[in-house]
Amino acid sequence: MTVRISAVILLAFLSGCVSTTGSQSDNTTSVPTPETKPVKPQTLAANFHRNTASAEEIAERLWVSGITEEQLLDATELEDLWQRIQSQLSFKVPQTRPIIEQRNFYTDNQAFLDRVAGRAQPFLYYIVKELEKREMPLELALLPIVESAFDPMAYSPSRAAGMWQFMPITAKRFGLKQNSWYDGRRDVIESTQAALDYLQYLYNTLEHDWLNAIAAYNAGEGRIMRAIQANKKRRLPTDFWSLDLPAETTAFVPKLLALVDVLQRPEEFQIVWKFIANEPKIAVVDIGRQLDLAVAADMADMSLADLQALNPGFIQWATAPEGPHQLVIPIEKKSTFTEKLAQTPADRFMQWQPYQVKSGDTLGAIARRYSISVEALTRLNQLSNNTIRIGQTLLIPRASDNAAMGVELAKTTNTNAAEKLGTNKIDHTITRGDTLWDISRKYDVTVAQLRKWNKLSASTVLNEGQTLQIWQNTVNKNETPKTRTLNYRVRPGDSLAKIAQRFSVSVDDIVKWNNIKAERFIQPGQQLMLLVDNNAV
Repeated sequence: MTVRISAVILLAFLSGCVSTTGSQSDNTTSVPTPETKPVKPQTLAANFHRNTASAEEIAERLWVSGITEEQLLDATELEDLWQRIQSQLSFKVPQTRPIIEQRNFYTDNQAFLDRVAGRAQPFLYYIVKELEKREMPLELALLPIVESAFDPMAYSPSRAAGMWQFMPITAKRFGLKQNSWYDGRRDVIESTQAALDYLQYLYNTLEHDWLNAIAAYNAGEGRIMRAIQANKKRRLPTDFWSLDLPAETTAFVPKLLALVDVLQRPEEFQIVWKFIANEPKIAVVDIGRQLDLAVAADMADMSLADLQALNPGFIQWATAPEGPHQLVIPIEKKSTFTEKLAQTPADRFMQWQPYQVKSGDTLGAIARRYSISVEALTRLNQLSNNTIRIGQTLLIPRASDNAAMGVELAKTTNTNAAEKLGTNKIDHTITRGDTLWDISRKYDVTVAQLRKWNKLSASTVLNEGQTLQIWQNTVNKNETPKTRTLNYRVRPGDSLAKIAQRFSVSVDDIVKWNNIKAERFIQPGQQLMLLVDNNAV
């Protein structure tokens, strides 16, 4: 029967096959609640799912029609990660007004789903693997879309932070450290583990009901437990739909179920889920001690901005003194990184050391103590004058055995944008849906730099039409992106435009790569070669 059920998974959900052939070397925190509007005409009745055949019945029909065992694919063999999730969805989605309204928001906002896919691309495979390992519903992989639109730097007015939107007290409860060096709520690996721990706890506590567990993730288990107890006293059902809950929570679960519906039936709603390769994108390396992030970036042969984008939990210029000391590295960089890490003496792990100003200290005295010029110390710490205060932390070069080296280090690491990244100043106008995370990825800078250049706090909300100043590294801008070749088999309903949208390429390029004649149409089963940006899939 397992094999027959697999037939359902394959034929009902598989939407095109892709194979790879190697490589060529808002500041928003939740999905907006849509305004109430007339429900779109639906072709199916509200209780359509009650009238469909069971999985076993469908599998039996497919089996009789000639599906062979060799044609069946396990979820892990699907080439698109969205298909892997899609093939394992298990929640029933009732066609209620709240769900339809939320679904209409998603189907009317393809650009939002495109941005979400771009942010999710490095991390989604890890989340899916963890859910499968724990035997938890794959629907939970969509929860960061509802919580933060997959933005690791998201910060809410109520002080929830990170992709999974942990409040400080809940984060502490589930083992996420928070200090001046590190915020575990923004560490994608640690916060994912904590979020899944929390959700599993809620499921076990709330009568093994996943919708109640998801509601409690938003409102807290106390609020949901009180609602359940109130219904029990009145002899009422205790499922999510029967509970008296706050408006925010009442809308929270439909947001997730609407996403499930859109992922289950993308063609019906004319939605494209941008391709994400069903393969690991990141590796976690335990350093064992504090490491300067700039040194780590050099070891991994990548930009500091790219490294910090994968490790948003680190607030300062290095990993936290007391840990954690693990770094997320692109999987293709892991071998290079670990080799250089092993070859680097421990005393070269840190370019700088923090120095806390004491009573009686002067800038000149500190400079003499560490054999560095006052000018270099001033430039390195962006001091407007020689005034320092007790308790202030200064960065001191470690490799400062002579003044000349100290000056050179200060020059090369000066945080003044124009000197560090060149003189290519860009004005970026905020558009709908922009976040600092997205902008940092577009221009290969860090979120911290964007905040510093534009005097933005962690809680600042970006406004449409607002202009941000960006100092971009002109060398990085001209780098040729690494590409990979994909072989895509056309499926029924495909068009060149739809394929181009899914893989972030142009129709003209697909035509050129495959010598497609203008007067000919593509056919289901036809193989197309696509040359795509390796970082986009």
